[in-house]
Amino acid sequence: MKKLLMMTVALAGMVLCGADKPADKGFMAGFNQADITPPLGTPISGYYSRRAATGVLDPLLTRCLALSDGTNRALVYSVDNLHITDDIIALIKSEITRKTGVPAGAIFIACTHTHTGAGTRAGGVSALPEDKPVVDFANQLLAARCADAGVCALQDLSAASLLIGRGEAKGISFVRRFLMKDGTTRTNPGANNPNIDHALGEPDEQLQLVRFVRPGKKEIALVNFQCHPDVIGGTKFSGDWPGLSCRYLKDAMGGEIEVLFINGAQGDTNHCIVHPRPGHTAPKGYAHANHMARVVAGAALATWSTCVPVAAGKVQATVVGVKVRHNKGTPEQEVLAEKWVALHKAGKAAEIPGVGMERTSNTAMAYRVLELKDKPDEIDLPVSVVSVGQSLVLGGFPGEPFTWMGTEMKRRSPFAMTIPACCCNGSRGYFPVKSAYGPGGYENATSRFAAGTAEGLVDGIVKQFEAFYAK
Repeated sequence: MKKLLMMTVALAGMVLCGADKPADKGFMAGFNQADITPPLGTPISGYYSRRAATGVLDPLLTRCLALSDGTNRALVYSVDNLHITDDIIALIKSEITRKTGVPAGAIFIACTHTHTGAGTRAGGVSALPEDKPVVDFANQLLAARCADAGVCALQDLSAASLLIGRGEAKGISFVRRFLMKDGTTRTNPGANNPNIDHALGEPDEQLQLVRFVRPGKKEIALVNFQCHPDVIGGTKFSGDWPGLSCRYLKDAMGGEIEVLFINGAQGDTNHCIVHPRPGHTAPKGYAHANHMARVVAGAALATWSTCVPVAAGKVQATVVGVKVRHNKGTPEQEVLAEKWVALHKAGKAAEIPGVGMERTSNTAMAYRVLELKDKPDEIDLPVSVVSVGQSLVLGGFPGEPFTWMGTEMKRRSPFAMTIPACCCNGSRGYFPVKSAYGPGGYENATSRFAAGTAEGLVDGIVKQFEAFYAK
């Protein structure tokens, strides 16, 4: 049955997508992936408590797509990691440039945002002194493997044509922010909470697919969807559903393709079903991650045959700064933050006000206020852009964009296909939309940036889209 499905999809692709169409003159694409799984005992990113890896559910990978027009080159990475701090991004890019000659501005490093990936910070809020050597080793390994993947992807460059398609992956992503009946906002208020009034938005269930068809070589598929990969939990490494979806799609195509996944605007969504159907029991943990991966891979397969050819062209890439304001605390909040951070560091987090995510939000707010106390009022945030002709553009934010940022970017982009990316070339936390700043809610409590940042970042990245499109 699997072979029959593969043959049907492949044949349909040849008929509908022009898979035998000659490659676009001068345009080339290449691919490589490398294992970045560090030793057990390495801290795992995420949450406000320490986790160290005790096992491996599936290997962590860095996947690299190389693009060239014969003159200009760019490297697009998808890394199985929560997020990579700015200093480690600089380390990785330096090593990539040293080995490949590709400049830093043409290197697009997007994390999938898995919450079961290796930590890149040795000084996290719950770190131990012995964490630093293992984190340093994991970061050096990450830099070396990303650079090696870049070298091999460039060696794999081959004439290619470009095809694009859109589908839907439904029922696996849900807005996680809710207006409560008391007028406050809650993140993840729990299933069947009677105090929920309504969800603050709708998820973007659109799946985007880019196919790089290379005569005589394996085709490369880029899959784009958006949802928080925080499904598994625990202390075992895993790429969560983004990594698993790559495996399922490749397997469904008989291993005859390469796949990388770019996670989009996922900052206000996750997998939690707050209002389950009566009698409905959803899978949990690793089983749920596999379920989501099958839905994503299935949506990509359903889209495969409907892709249409588009012209390739000049490859362009840059990283530009957008000026934003810090979300600094008031004097009163600073006093409270000192108290709550002291409680958290003393192992007395239960004494911080709130229940569940409310307490986590208060803890996050406290650390954010103290972190920004002596910071400047304004800062430049980097946004990253890679484009191919007037057909394809990738836009990366250095943190966690809300759903609106992805849908608005796609709506305003002049390109035929626009791929939003979270946690790209930096790790600056959440970018809530203006309406999200108010009483309650984890994302606005922890955000380092003032209201208006999300809208400003979209304006900045679309401006760069328009500049590249016009060239």
